Amino acid sequence: MSKRKQQLYLVLSGIFITNALLAEIIGVKIFSAEALLGLPGNLTAGVLIWPVVFVTTDIINEYFGREGVLRVSYLTVALILFAFLVIYLTTKLPPAAFWLDVNKTDAQGRPFNIDYAYQSIFRQGGNIIVGSIVAFFVAQVLDATVFQLLRRATAGRYVWLRATGSTLVSQLVDSFVVLFVAFYLFGNWTLEQVLSVANTNYWYKFAAAILLTPVLYLAHFLIDRYVGREAAA
Repeated sequence: MSKRKQQLYLVLSGIFITNALLAEIIGVKIFSAEALLGLPGNLTAGVLIWPVVFVTTDIINEYFGREGVLRVSYLTVALILFAFLVIYLTTKLPPAAFWLDVNKTDAQGRPFNIDYAYQSIFRQGGNIIVGSIVAFFVAQVLDATVFQLLRRATAGRYVWLRATGSTLVSQLVDSFVVLFVAFYLFGNWTLEQVLSVANTNYWYKFAAAILLTPVLYLAHFLIDRYVGREAAA
């Protein structure tokens, strides 16, 4: 592999891992899609940057194949587990005395326990961790496989079709699996709640995949120029 191809894979992998890790950490927050985007229902905060992950997945798949995607996906899963472990251990550290000051209040004058807030935010339940890891891995394998099937079926033409098609299939599974495992199998959500949030998450990702299609063509143009058309081919 040439130096430029190595650098390209390193940069793409860095973007992929950083955004996947951030999405897992911030995904604990559920926000009102109606208040922010005018959409019915709620979304997990992680979906805001998740489009970057599946766009990067498609670019890696295009230039480094299914093996290139799976290699960085395995590494990402390991790093996510490591991050959750480190975060969990930090919640076990004894808090500084001023963190437990009973006279500390928030902006509204209510009693505020910083250590409790820290643990509430960062100590995600095992159900969320298991659900997100399973969904991420299944979706990545599915995305990489469908992408290559469409690439071969179209003889390398129609970048938009293989990129968008693979994303729409994989994210349909991802949006449902993470919530089903985390909140239905190991939680107390009803199947209706799971389907409601999963539906909103998926249609957001669907719209993002369509809107980001021009980014894929721009990335192709820039990468072809960077590594050279012969190396890119």
